[in-house]
Amino acid sequence: MKIGFIGLGLMGKPMDRNLNAAGASMTITSRSAGPAEELAAEGMNAVPTARDVADASDIVILMVTDTNAVDKVLHGDDGVLSGLSAGMTIIDMSTTKVRETRAWATEVVTAGGHYVDAPVSGGTVGAEAGNLTIMIGADADALTAAMPVFEVLGQNITHVGDVGAGQVTKTANQAIVGITLAAVAEGLTLAAQAGVDPAKVRTALLGGFAESRVLDLHGGRMVERAFEPHGRASVHHKDILQALELADQVGVDLLSLKTNLELWQKMMDRGWADLDQAGIIRAVEED
Repeated sequence: MKIGFIGLGLMGKPMDRNLNAAGASMTITSRSAGPAEELAAEGMNAVPTARDVADASDIVILMVTDTNAVDKVLHGDDGVLSGLSAGMTIIDMSTTKVRETRAWATEVVTAGGHYVDAPVSGGTVGAEAGNLTIMIGADADALTAAMPVFEVLGQNITHVGDVGAGQVTKTANQAIVGITLAAVAEGLTLAAQAGVDPAKVRTALLGGFAESRVLDLHGGRMVERAFEPHGRASVHHKDILQALELADQVGVDLLSLKTNLELWQKMMDRGWADLDQAGIIRAVEED
């Protein structure tokens, strides 16, 4: 497979390495030169622009920060769409807005390509292990073209519907995870303030109905005060805003999520945007 990969951040770099290890011919680019140079030293083809990636690839994967970044990669000077060829498949694995995703898909299909939205969950741990959860929105032909990529990168791979359905699913995921992160932070803070060791409380809870991957992974980071980012708070803040925007569009009032946003906003206001999501416990502790 000739695969292009745009976006070599915390998630993108290990995903890129897994595809390369699986035998794909990789052409890469990134906003920051460092990651591209690092992967070029491992034998991948680093190029200056998104169009250069498209020109060298049958499948182009986008793993960038947000909706605006995807739009720029597609439509900017020397963007992917300027190098789109008939039959090319574009896979957006970023977390982006639903309306914009469907509009991009229409453009790509009209130009003769395939478009797949396939956001992921599992964090850097899942990206490195190649066992990400992948939520796919695509038609049948696009899904067939993209599936070899997903089989390398993921384990729980679900085709949830047509284009846009993947982003709806990821939005629901981020809402649930955001609220769960706050719940774990509040529970551990409550235990500490009541004079009980939060590390022991977490261990006890892992055997009951409160057990979750968030309690296991992020709860562990909260206990250890290990806030080096595996997933940045700023990204989850963005995702909660997107979830509330989608809720407004479809006429759903998400009361818990509105309250949850206050904690993420506090992290932004305090200068904690680049902390791991587990750093939300600092916002809870301030209340």
